[in-house]
Amino acid sequence: MANPHYQSAPVIVVAVPFPAQSHLNQMLQLSCLLSSCYNLPVHYVGSSIHIRQAKLRCSTPLLLTRIQFRDLPIPPFPSPFPIRGGDTDFPAHLQPSFDSSLNLREPFAALIDTLSSKAKKVVVIHDPLMAFAVQDSVSFPNVELYIFHTSSAFTSFSILWERIQGIPVPNYFPENLPSMEGCLTNEVVNLITIHREFTKLRSGDLHNTCRVIEGEYIDHLAQNDSIVIEGEYLDHLAQNDKLRPRWAVGPLSHHLGGRIEEQSNSSGENICLIWLDKQPPKSVIYISFGTTSSFVKEQIKELAVGIEESKIKFIWVLRYADRGDVFAEEDQSPELSEGFEERTEAQGMVVRGWVPQAEILKHPSTGDFLSHCGWGSCLESICSGVPIAAWPMHSDQPRNATLVTQVLKIGLIVREWSHREELITASAIKEALRTLMASEEGEMMRKRAEELGRGVRQATEEGGVSRKELESFINHISRSIHEQNKKT
Repeated sequence: MANPHYQSAPVIVVAVPFPAQSHLNQMLQLSCLLSSCYNLPVHYVGSSIHIRQAKLRCSTPLLLTRIQFRDLPIPPFPSPFPIRGGDTDFPAHLQPSFDSSLNLREPFAALIDTLSSKAKKVVVIHDPLMAFAVQDSVSFPNVELYIFHTSSAFTSFSILWERIQGIPVPNYFPENLPSMEGCLTNEVVNLITIHREFTKLRSGDLHNTCRVIEGEYIDHLAQNDSIVIEGEYLDHLAQNDKLRPRWAVGPLSHHLGGRIEEQSNSSGENICLIWLDKQPPKSVIYISFGTTSSFVKEQIKELAVGIEESKIKFIWVLRYADRGDVFAEEDQSPELSEGFEERTEAQGMVVRGWVPQAEILKHPSTGDFLSHCGWGSCLESICSGVPIAAWPMHSDQPRNATLVTQVLKIGLIVREWSHREELITASAIKEALRTLMASEEGEMMRKRAEELGRGVRQATEEGGVSRKELESFINHISRSIHEQNKKT
């Protein structure tokens, strides 16, 4: 039966994520927010494999009933096991999945042709790396395009600053930025280039961040009104163009507030949360390197020894990176030295499956987070008031780590990007964990993280700056509809 929510709507939103977990998840959070809290019809678009992945890992499954998922056909693509031990830690094995997104152009144009006849306005919100696929939308007079950025404004501005000499910088801007060398493969850079021209078609930008965290960087991006796409600076607007609006609407996960509490698919029954309930406050370090990173066995061994010798309680998510098709036959889990889990049974737990990360981070027993510094993970940690031990792996993560450690000062670096090719020893890992969890320096970081977390959470509440910006965006995309209604 058709959902009446989608029939003859004044405004229809079409969400188009890039097929990587963090991108899929952040766009799904935005879709849940717009559909459930603002009653907008939302169509979430992608291949059947990636839509299934996003739905399976969603923390608010009951909210998905308000979204219409649109499976668009793509040709089969290879889904190799993660490549470990290459020249870069970037997940190059995902390239066939990334390239598959280019095949969505024609079926997406057909979808927009259908939807544009059913609504006064169609608002397409797309990932920067889906610009090629949505380019034909501008041929429809009632369609507007908006880019949704899933990386930090700091990273975007830092790349812009490197490419434009002489532009003003915020009050605090680090002098020594991590190099972008080693962050991306040539194949990904080529994919970025394909999308570059079509990002100019957008009407505005949405950022999953908060002005409490990155207000100055959002302002500087707006003042220069340039397009920064995953490490590439694009041309300035023509002088006679109006400045495109920008909205900092995050952190999206916290906007959903109590709905996440009520409808989580892991509440109370997850083994991690049950174990955390038995631990003292702020005593556990959560260790996870995201869905696109894998370690060589030598580094896993050093990490295990460092964790064990630190004597700090832990939850360690140990798994290889996602394959392009996460439902393909799974790779064997990484091996640990014999007896590690038995020896550390009272100290912590190793988890090899999917975990409710946001719930773990906000649990009272969680004190710190050893992280790859993916932007989604950074936001969840900041919202929870949990400091970060930064171990960046690729993409925007080295710059995110700089934001966390040098600008916000709510964490420390475990792996310096300039030493990314070196093995991080067990002794260095042990020292970093003890500094964060059991030192005066670590306690100061924790206090700053808790204060920042309170400010960010307040920003998403009624009257908060992120709530106001989100409502401003809703009003903006509804503006012509309101004007038409007044005339009639």
